[in-house]
Amino acid sequence: MITTEVTFDELAALMKKAAGITVDPQELKQSAESPFDSFGLDSLGLLGIVGELENRYGRSLPPDSERCKTPQEFLDLVNSTLKAGA
Repeated sequence: MITTEVTFDELAALMKKAAGITVDPQELKQSAESPFDSFGLDSLGLLGIVGELENRYGRSLPPDSERCKTPQEFLDLVNSTLKAGA
């Protein structure tokens, strides 16, 4: 069985790639309940991250994924979706 899970490290890398925002993965993890905009990530940047993940895993993420407010909420939704389809 393949276990697919997006980590805070990967999310930080995706924030850099898709939105040009550099965030320390440890800071992201420690502030997982902080809103994305506190890291400088807006809805368009989050949409870019959703697109990157959809391309990477070859499947669509729920429409709610681009409306997530915090890194923890986003990772919970993305990871539960990926696990359900694994």
